[in-house]
Amino acid sequence: MAKKTSSAGPASINIGISDKDRAAIAAGLSKLLADTYTLYLTTHNFHWNVSGPMFNSLHAMFMAQYTELWNAVDPIAERIRSLGHVAPGSYAQFAKLSSLKDAPATPPKALEMVRILVEGHEAVARTARSLFPLVDKASDEPSADLLTQRLTIHEQTAWMLRSLLEE
Repeated sequence: MAKKTSSAGPASINIGISDKDRAAIAAGLSKLLADTYTLYLTTHNFHWNVSGPMFNSLHAMFMAQYTELWNAVDPIAERIRSLGHVAPGSYAQFAKLSSLKDAPATPPKALEMVRILVEGHEAVARTARSLFPLVDKASDEPSADLLTQRLTIHEQTAWMLRSLLEE
């Protein structure tokens, strides 16, 4: 049973991952959370604002994608909490942590939306992939599993979106 560090402080964590490694993994997962949330917001924005001959198919596709992204943020944040750290949760924090640009203020044409989303999914995949050396070193299998699941989704979604850009 974990003992309290003080009567007002958090319980100590002894899950077989050092404090230093837990902090580093949580910091990396915070970047993944920020990237995921930023991509969610951009995808939802494009769902609302897409127009043109591909409206129906893109509107539905973007809805499926933003729903998946929305459902992804909670497990990432909860993994950060499981490691004993606070999950970021404000636009200001996400803006500082994210490797993605914010959605354009003026909605682009439909195929430009697709291109932006391809770049976003590829960027999130790179962020997730960059954490593997750290989680492998720490034998953090739950984080590795989460990262593997996210990579599968982002790589597949990027491929599907790229397919729309082919002539």
